[in-house]
Amino acid sequence: MHIVDGALSNPVVIAGAFAAAGGIALGLRSLTLERIPAAGVLSASFFVASLIHVPIGPSSVHLILNGLAGILLGWAAFPALFVGLLLQTVFFGFGGVTVLGANTVNIALPAVLAWMLFGRLIGRGSPLAGAIWGGIGGGFAIAATTAMVAAALALSGDAFLPAARLVFFAHIPVMAIEAVLTGFAVLLARQVKPELFQTGASA
Repeated sequence: MHIVDGALSNPVVIAGAFAAAGGIALGLRSLTLERIPAAGVLSASFFVASLIHVPIGPSSVHLILNGLAGILLGWAAFPALFVGLLLQTVFFGFGGVTVLGANTVNIALPAVLAWMLFGRLIGRGSPLAGAIWGGIGGGFAIAATTAMVAAALALSGDAFLPAARLVFFAHIPVMAIEAVLTGFAVLLARQVKPELFQTGASA
């Protein structure tokens, strides 16, 4: 779901850069020493999961796992996902330098929203109930990311409207896959290391 250089208008690029800077600043403030290992693992998971991607117009289809990152890290998902995006841009040319801020916001903000909406629900009740909420959160994060990518393209000109629609519909299967993966990951984490969700809920 990386938008490439040249696909966005200057106002959208500038707004994305400022929004990403603000999110990263908030994330770094909440990134305690105890949470750095989890942030590193989730950043690496995002990096690897999104290496295999299928180009679609000015974007691409791939796994993201941003819902899981947000659920576990809260605002700290911003710097974690930014690092993954930066490394992909530098080493593989995914996305681009000018759109790095917009791509960060499109992926990290839905992650934070998933944490805000579902984080406390995941930490309560049985591990199975948490897994169900986690799956919903994972699917929600992809849906929100897709909507934000489509909106960024739509705001950049009428020429990108067909691509914006294509991006949304192409990611419907990804939403289902991410929901299942996130649900199972939450189920395992709730059984093995439940304090992860207590930390994320207090970020």
